[in-house]
Amino acid sequence: MTRPLVITDCDEVLMHMVVPFAQWVDEEHGVIFRMEDTSFANALKRKECGTPLEAAEVWPLLDGFFRTEMGRQTPIPGALEAMAAIAGHADIVVLTNVGPDHQQTRADQLAALGLAAPVIGSRGGKGEPVRRLIDEREPSVAIFIDDLANHHMSVAAEAPQVWRLHMVGEPAIADKVPPARHAHARIDGWTAALEWILARLAENIPAPDPELV
Repeated sequence: MTRPLVITDCDEVLMHMVVPFAQWVDEEHGVIFRMEDTSFANALKRKECGTPLEAAEVWPLLDGFFRTEMGRQTPIPGALEAMAAIAGHADIVVLTNVGPDHQQTRADQLAALGLAAPVIGSRGGKGEPVRRLIDEREPSVAIFIDDLANHHMSVAAEAPQVWRLHMVGEPAIADKVPPARHAHARIDGWTAALEWILARLAENIPAPDPELV
């Protein structure tokens, strides 16, 4: 077995995203972002009339933000310090759904802040890329951190031995997001999250098989 592995999302886990994104779409596109439930798409409405954007209009806005506006993003409090502490006990991989086109920009963004970890720019469910990482690295224990419930469900299906931490580090939306049913814990602040992660790494055992619990 190799070194423990922590696989972490970026937006709303390491970096603030929805707040700078909301500022940008307001300023540049006449769109208001106001999250009232768990639907990101439904949160985007035209300023002039209040009608929601069509689903096909959402990704081009996200793509535009990641292409030119990552400089607006700032770290979630405690995130980079936590990553530095974790690096003493485990390898770190950033698995982010910005897609391959923005993978290098995201790696550069994090490296400039002192986090020189490998970055995978994926699309869709994160279960398969997590399983591939587990197969390649064979860690003694692995932890997955993400703000979206669907990714916890995907990882639970593809790599159930991975510990799953649900974190929504952006206070502006944290209370709109219920705990992910397929996560082992929900912690939104890095002080408590680091304690939980280090405890799992110290135990150094895979997550329990839900069928055997």
